[in-house]
Amino acid sequence: MLLLLAFAVQVVMPQRTIAIDDRLAADAHLAVGDRAVVSAAPGAPGDTVLISAIVSRGADPSEIARGEYHVRLHLDQLETLTTYGDRVDRFDVATRDSTATRRALAAINDAAFGFRAYPSKDIAVETSATFKVVSRFHRAIGVITIVASAIFLLCILLLKVEERRRDVAALRLIGISRRSVFRAIVLEAALVALLGSALGVAIGWLTSAAVNGYYQAFYRTPLRFSIVTGDIVLFAVALSLALGVVAGALAALRLVRTPPLRLLGR
Repeated sequence: MLLLLAFAVQVVMPQRTIAIDDRLAADAHLAVGDRAVVSAAPGAPGDTVLISAIVSRGADPSEIARGEYHVRLHLDQLETLTTYGDRVDRFDVATRDSTATRRALAAINDAAFGFRAYPSKDIAVETSATFKVVSRFHRAIGVITIVASAIFLLCILLLKVEERRRDVAALRLIGISRRSVFRAIVLEAALVALLGSALGVAIGWLTSAAVNGYYQAFYRTPLRFSIVTGDIVLFAVALSLALGVVAGALAALRLVRTPPLRLLGR
């Protein structure tokens, strides 16, 4: 008697995994290990997947105002989901250096018609065109502010120096030279400019921190909207010192050229 035994072997396929961005995880209250259904349209049948990772967003200016969610899938799973076939809209190629980049661009662009390769730097420039306009606008505002501040500073120093006419006249009458009085006024203006620069740097740093804190939380991005660098601080201090010295020198020249008796009103 022959006995035949049949065994049914059930192969358990591994659970497909996806990675989602932290914005989607926060809005949908998802965490690593949760299961989700991925489909091509809302309510359509899809695949049940496991969330294996939550990815932080990069500091990309072109994605600030879009409010889109990012989901990373396996390539075959994405093809099945979108029914797009073996086609891509865009792909990235990493190169070793600039020479390799130029060779790769030439080889890809000469391969066929209908597509073109661009360096990542050029794409970043094109996608950041709006931010370049905003940057130029801010630069124009900065120039106007600097010119107006210089005029305002000169007027204040002239008024302050005019209030000390009697003090300067007394110094001149007791034998203090014009050069010494001139140097004293210019030195005082330089010290005031340095103190103002320190106060301005502190205010700018606090304002920058407040702007970054608000907009990073609002857009949920690590992008820094305001940056205070060492070059900016050095430029601001040097400009403030130069304007203070020039304004103090103009005010001092007007004062020391006036005879002491006329300064006393005689």
